[in-house]
Amino acid sequence: MKTNKRPLIIGLTALLSTCVTNLAQAELNWHSESLTYGYGQGYEVDPDTVHTITFEHASDWSWGDIYFFMDNNWYPGEQTYNDGHHSIYSELAPRLSLGKLTGKDLSFGPVKDVLVASSFEWDKNDKNGVSDQINYLVGPGFDLNIPGFDYFQLNFYYRKPDGGAVPSGQWQITPVWSYTIPMGSTNLIIDGYIDWVVNTKGSSHSNLLFNPQVKVDLGMLMGSEANRIFTGVEYSHWTNKYGIKNSTYFDTNQDAFNLFVKMNF
Repeated sequence: MKTNKRPLIIGLTALLSTCVTNLAQAELNWHSESLTYGYGQGYEVDPDTVHTITFEHASDWSWGDIYFFMDNNWYPGEQTYNDGHHSIYSELAPRLSLGKLTGKDLSFGPVKDVLVASSFEWDKNDKNGVSDQINYLVGPGFDLNIPGFDYFQLNFYYRKPDGGAVPSGQWQITPVWSYTIPMGSTNLIIDGYIDWVVNTKGSSHSNLLFNPQVKVDLGMLMGSEANRIFTGVEYSHWTNKYGIKNSTYFDTNQDAFNLFVKMNF
Protein backbone atom coordinates (compact mmCIF):
# COMPACT_ATOMS: atom_id res chain seq x y z
CA MET A 1 0.00 0.00 0.00
CA LYS A 2 1.48 3.32 -1.09
CA THR A 3 1.16 6.43 1.03
CA ASN A 4 0.37 9.71 -0.67
CA LYS A 5 3.18 12.02 0.42
CA ARG A 6 2.05 14.95 -1.68
CA PRO A 7 0.02 16.72 1.09
CA LEU A 8 3.01 16.41 3.46
CA ILE A 9 5.41 17.82 0.87
CA ILE A 10 3.02 20.69 0.09
CA GLY A 11 2.62 21.45 3.79
CA LEU A 12 6.36 21.43 4.46
CA THR A 13 6.97 23.63 1.40
CA ALA A 14 4.37 26.14 2.58
CA LEU A 15 5.87 26.13 6.09
CA LEU A 16 9.39 26.65 4.73
CA SER A 17 8.14 29.46 2.48
CA THR A 18 6.56 31.20 5.49
CA CYS A 19 9.80 30.90 7.48
CA VAL A 20 11.92 32.27 4.63
CA THR A 21 9.50 35.17 4.08
CA ASN A 22 9.57 36.10 7.78
CA LEU A 23 13.38 35.98 7.79
CA ALA A 24 13.55 38.18 4.69
CA GLN A 25 11.21 40.71 6.33
CA ALA A 26 13.14 40.81 9.60
CA GLU A 27 12.29 43.71 11.90
CA LEU A 28 14.07 44.83 15.06
CA ASN A 29 11.75 45.04 18.09
CA TRP A 30 14.28 46.33 20.63
CA HIS A 31 17.98 46.29 21.47
CA SER A 32 20.18 47.05 24.47
CA GLU A 33 23.93 47.58 24.90
CA SER A 34 26.00 47.93 28.06
CA LEU A 35 29.53 48.26 29.45
CA THR A 36 30.57 46.68 32.75
CA TYR A 37 33.73 47.11 34.80
CA GLY A 38 34.46 44.33 37.27
CA TYR A 39 37.10 43.81 39.96
CA GLY A 40 37.35 40.14 40.88
CA GLN A 41 39.27 37.67 42.98
CA GLY A 42 39.36 33.89 43.17
CA TYR A 43 39.99 33.13 39.49
CA GLU A 44 43.04 30.92 40.14
CA VAL A 45 45.57 33.44 38.86
CA ASP A 46 48.55 34.22 41.08
CA PRO A 47 47.81 36.81 42.40
CA ASP A 48 44.16 36.10 41.76
CA THR A 49 43.06 39.69 41.03
CA VAL A 50 41.31 40.19 37.68
CA HIS A 51 40.09 43.44 36.09
CA THR A 52 37.37 42.90 33.49
CA ILE A 53 35.61 45.16 31.00
CA THR A 54 32.58 43.53 29.37
CA PHE A 55 30.56 44.69 26.39
CA GLU A 56 27.07 43.18 26.05
CA HIS A 57 24.40 43.34 23.35
CA ALA A 58 20.88 41.92 23.44
CA SER A 59 18.20 42.33 20.80
CA ASP A 60 14.80 40.93 19.90
CA TRP A 61 13.77 40.48 16.27
CA SER A 62 10.74 39.36 14.31
CA TRP A 63 12.56 36.03 13.75
CA GLY A 64 14.10 35.44 17.22
CA ASP A 65 16.74 37.03 19.43
CA ILE A 66 20.49 37.62 19.77
CA TYR A 67 22.78 37.84 22.78
CA PHE A 68 26.48 38.74 22.54
CA PHE A 69 29.16 39.55 25.07
CA MET A 70 32.92 40.06 25.09
CA ASP A 71 35.08 39.92 28.22
CA ASN A 72 38.45 41.68 28.26
CA ASN A 73 40.44 40.44 31.27
CA TRP A 74 43.64 41.89 32.70
CA TYR A 75 45.84 40.15 35.29
CA PRO A 76 48.00 42.86 36.96
CA GLY A 77 51.51 41.79 37.90
CA GLU A 78 51.06 38.18 36.81
CA GLN A 79 49.83 36.19 33.85
CA THR A 80 47.89 33.06 33.01
CA TYR A 81 49.65 30.16 31.30
CA ASN A 82 47.89 30.55 27.94
CA ASP A 83 46.83 34.18 27.86
CA GLY A 84 49.67 36.20 29.34
CA HIS A 85 48.59 39.44 31.02
CA HIS A 86 45.43 39.85 28.95
CA SER A 87 42.73 37.55 27.63
CA ILE A 88 39.56 37.87 25.56
CA TYR A 89 36.54 35.61 25.75
CA SER A 90 33.28 36.13 23.85
CA GLU A 91 30.02 34.39 22.97
CA LEU A 92 27.48 35.04 20.23
CA ALA A 93 24.11 33.34 20.83
CA PRO A 94 21.39 33.80 18.16
CA ARG A 95 18.12 31.88 18.53
CA LEU A 96 15.48 31.25 15.86
CA SER A 97 11.90 31.42 17.16
CA LEU A 98 9.78 28.71 15.53
CA GLY A 99 6.66 30.49 16.73
CA LYS A 100 7.61 33.79 15.08
CA LEU A 101 8.91 32.19 11.88
CA THR A 102 5.83 30.01 11.34
CA GLY A 103 3.26 32.47 12.69
CA LYS A 104 1.93 29.71 14.96
CA ASP A 105 1.24 29.72 18.69
CA LEU A 106 3.58 27.00 20.00
CA SER A 107 2.91 27.62 23.68
CA PHE A 108 1.99 24.76 25.99
CA GLY A 109 2.04 24.55 29.77
CA PRO A 110 4.82 26.87 31.04
CA VAL A 111 6.40 27.04 27.55
CA LYS A 112 5.81 30.35 25.69
CA ASP A 113 7.85 29.58 22.59
CA VAL A 114 10.08 26.90 21.03
CA LEU A 115 13.36 27.97 19.42
CA VAL A 116 16.45 26.69 17.66
CA ALA A 117 19.22 27.85 19.99
CA SER A 118 22.85 28.27 18.94
CA SER A 119 26.01 29.70 20.44
CA PHE A 120 29.55 30.40 19.25
CA GLU A 121 32.24 30.55 21.94
CA TRP A 122 35.60 32.16 21.18
CA ASP A 123 38.56 32.09 23.57
CA LYS A 124 41.47 34.22 22.35
CA ASN A 125 44.87 32.80 23.29
CA ASP A 126 48.07 34.68 22.52
CA LYS A 127 50.82 33.01 24.54
CA ASN A 128 52.91 29.85 24.25
CA GLY A 129 51.75 29.24 20.70
CA VAL A 130 48.26 28.13 21.76
CA SER A 131 45.69 28.69 19.00
CA ASP A 132 42.28 30.26 19.52
CA GLN A 133 39.61 27.88 20.85
CA ILE A 134 36.20 28.01 19.14
CA ASN A 135 33.16 25.97 20.16
CA TYR A 136 29.94 25.59 18.16
CA LEU A 137 26.72 24.82 20.05
CA VAL A 138 23.24 24.09 18.72
CA GLY A 139 20.03 22.56 20.05
CA PRO A 140 16.44 23.20 21.16
CA GLY A 141 15.56 26.24 23.25
CA PHE A 142 12.47 27.22 25.21
CA ASP A 143 11.11 30.51 26.55
CA LEU A 144 9.26 29.77 29.78
CA ASN A 145 6.53 31.67 31.59
CA ILE A 146 7.40 31.33 35.29
CA PRO A 147 5.51 33.63 37.69
CA GLY A 148 7.63 36.45 39.10
CA PHE A 149 10.50 36.17 36.63
CA ASP A 150 11.22 38.93 34.09
CA TYR A 151 12.28 36.15 31.72
CA PHE A 152 13.39 32.54 31.92
CA GLN A 153 15.08 30.65 29.08
CA LEU A 154 16.07 27.00 28.95
CA ASN A 155 18.46 25.94 26.20
CA PHE A 156 19.90 22.50 25.37
CA TYR A 157 23.10 22.43 23.30
CA TYR A 158 25.19 19.86 21.47
CA ARG A 159 28.83 21.00 21.73
CA LYS A 160 31.29 20.76 18.82
CA PRO A 161 34.78 22.10 19.58
CA ASP A 162 37.03 23.41 16.80
CA GLY A 163 40.63 22.84 17.87
CA GLY A 164 42.03 21.46 21.10
CA ALA A 165 41.85 17.90 22.39
CA VAL A 166 38.15 17.76 23.34
CA PRO A 167 36.03 15.63 20.95
CA SER A 168 32.49 16.49 19.88
CA GLY A 169 29.60 14.92 21.72
CA GLN A 170 29.11 16.75 24.99
CA TRP A 171 25.68 18.14 25.87
CA GLN A 172 25.08 21.37 27.76
CA ILE A 173 21.99 22.58 29.64
CA THR A 174 21.79 26.38 30.02
CA PRO A 175 19.02 28.12 31.98
CA VAL A 176 19.07 31.94 31.87
CA TRP A 177 16.91 34.11 34.13
CA SER A 178 16.16 37.53 35.60
CA TYR A 179 14.11 38.35 38.71
CA THR A 180 13.32 41.87 40.00
CA ILE A 181 12.52 42.68 43.63
CA PRO A 182 11.23 46.21 44.48
CA MET A 183 13.29 47.55 47.39
CA GLY A 184 12.29 50.96 48.73
CA SER A 185 13.04 53.60 46.09
CA THR A 186 14.99 51.20 43.87
CA ASN A 187 15.02 47.65 42.46
CA LEU A 188 17.13 44.67 43.37
CA ILE A 189 17.77 42.48 40.33
CA ILE A 190 18.93 38.87 40.49
CA ASP A 191 19.92 37.45 37.14
CA GLY A 192 22.41 35.03 35.65
CA TYR A 193 22.85 31.66 34.03
CA ILE A 194 24.08 28.09 34.49
CA ASP A 195 26.20 26.22 31.93
CA TRP A 196 25.99 22.53 32.85
CA VAL A 197 27.94 20.14 30.62
CA VAL A 198 26.28 16.92 31.64
CA ASN A 199 28.46 14.17 30.13
CA THR A 200 32.14 13.26 29.94
CA LYS A 201 33.71 12.98 26.50
CA GLY A 202 37.31 11.90 26.03
CA SER A 203 39.47 13.79 28.50
CA SER A 204 36.82 16.49 29.08
CA HIS A 205 34.71 15.83 32.17
CA SER A 206 31.22 17.02 32.99
CA ASN A 207 31.31 20.45 34.62
CA LEU A 208 28.99 23.13 35.94
CA LEU A 209 29.36 26.92 35.87
CA PHE A 210 26.89 28.84 38.09
CA ASN A 211 27.14 32.60 37.47
CA PRO A 212 24.51 34.81 39.17
CA GLN A 213 24.57 38.59 39.69
CA VAL A 214 22.84 40.59 42.42
CA LYS A 215 22.64 44.30 41.56
CA VAL A 216 20.93 47.52 42.60
CA ASP A 217 19.51 50.11 40.20
CA LEU A 218 21.63 53.13 41.16
CA GLY A 219 19.72 55.48 38.87
CA MET A 220 16.47 54.86 40.72
CA LEU A 221 18.24 55.07 44.08
CA MET A 222 19.59 58.54 43.20
CA GLY A 223 16.24 59.74 41.83
CA SER A 224 17.48 59.64 38.26
CA GLU A 225 16.67 57.49 35.21
CA ALA A 226 15.85 53.85 35.90
CA ASN A 227 17.55 50.92 34.19
CA ARG A 228 20.63 52.98 33.30
CA ILE A 229 23.38 52.32 35.87
CA PHE A 230 23.78 49.41 38.30
CA THR A 231 26.22 48.18 40.89
CA GLY A 232 26.46 44.83 42.59
CA VAL A 233 28.30 41.58 43.08
CA GLU A 234 28.78 38.60 40.79
CA TYR A 235 29.53 35.08 42.02
CA SER A 236 31.18 32.44 39.86
CA HIS A 237 31.16 28.79 40.95
CA TRP A 238 32.74 26.35 38.49
CA THR A 239 33.20 22.65 39.22
CA ASN A 240 35.77 20.80 37.07
CA LYS A 241 36.80 24.09 35.41
CA TYR A 242 37.48 23.75 31.66
CA GLY A 243 36.32 20.13 31.93
CA ILE A 244 39.41 19.16 33.96
CA LYS A 245 38.48 16.76 36.75
CA ASN A 246 39.08 18.12 40.24
CA SER A 247 41.49 16.11 42.39
CA THR A 248 43.62 16.39 45.51
CA TYR A 249 46.59 17.08 43.21
CA PHE A 250 44.92 19.64 40.92
CA ASP A 251 42.12 21.83 42.28
CA THR A 252 39.79 22.82 39.43
CA ASN A 253 36.81 23.89 41.52
CA GLN A 254 36.52 27.69 41.38
CA ASP A 255 34.72 30.13 43.69
CA ALA A 256 35.25 33.73 42.59
CA PHE A 257 33.62 37.09 43.30
CA ASN A 258 33.37 40.29 41.25
CA LEU A 259 32.36 43.75 42.37
CA PHE A 260 31.06 45.62 39.34
CA VAL A 261 29.50 48.76 37.90
CA LYS A 262 27.32 48.41 34.81
CA MET A 263 25.96 51.11 32.49
CA ASN A 264 23.30 50.63 29.84
CA PHE A 265 23.36 52.94 26.81
